Amino acid sequence: MSTLRMFRKKPDDLGFFGKLGFYFLLILGALVSVFPFYWMFVVGTNDKGAVFHVPPLLTVGDQFFDNFKRVLEKADFFQALGNSLFVSSMVTVSVVFFCTLAGYAFAKYEFPFKNALFVFVIATLIVPQQLGVLPTYVIMAKLHWIDSYKALIVPAMVNAFGIFWMRQYISSAVPTELIEAGRIDGGGHFRIFWNIAVPVITPAMATLGILNFMTVWNDFFWPLVVLKNKEHYTIQIALQQLFTTRDGLDYGMIMSATFTATLPLLIVFLLFSRWVIAGLTSGAIKS
Repeated sequence: MSTLRMFRKKPDDLGFFGKLGFYFLLILGALVSVFPFYWMFVVGTNDKGAVFHVPPLLTVGDQFFDNFKRVLEKADFFQALGNSLFVSSMVTVSVVFFCTLAGYAFAKYEFPFKNALFVFVIATLIVPQQLGVLPTYVIMAKLHWIDSYKALIVPAMVNAFGIFWMRQYISSAVPTELIEAGRIDGGGHFRIFWNIAVPVITPAMATLGILNFMTVWNDFFWPLVVLKNKEHYTIQIALQQLFTTRDGLDYGMIMSATFTATLPLLIVFLLFSRWVIAGLTSGAIKS
């Protein structure tokens, strides 16, 4: 309980040793989080035997570009990177928009079977994704969308977690009085949503966006099922091609490609980190 109270306090409210322990834990957590990424970069800059070095190799080598050159020889890396960027961006924009609309409706409107519908949406979260692969694939085949980006984007345009997340956030962050004031001023439903609700819930939207972007970017199973042409491969399938070799796994090549494929995720997170942190911590600390 004392540790929990320490984290609830501001650093300025702690004594000298409290501040020292607080920042020590923060630095330790940061180092533990960054180390796997750094080690992946180190292996990517050395030969393929660096991964077996004991103790783990921590010095950066000079073979990154040589390793990455072999990546380009085995896979259409940058095309796959662009494909993933396009699919992830389109899915993320649609999920944030539609889930925010649905969450707003569940939070601030009254309509028949509202609670039953919301329970049904939440119940879909417990259904394993693998159970929906076959019926979704059949639908995509009947629509002639197999081996196209539409098969990746359309089924993922809205999800139950996004609706639940936005509904919970909007319920607590958007006062009903603001919506009633907007109606009195003559605002329509979408105008009230866009001008009153959206500015308040931007942190939650950014959080949902980054979480969904990472999920779609890292998805391997569904793209593997529906994509046939190498020109349409996403980055995860392109990375899997690097493991198909007869001469043993070239870990330097694999790690250089994996490091490069991870950079877009880091860039997106850094760009939206302020809103993500605000969304995750909203309401967690009371003054």
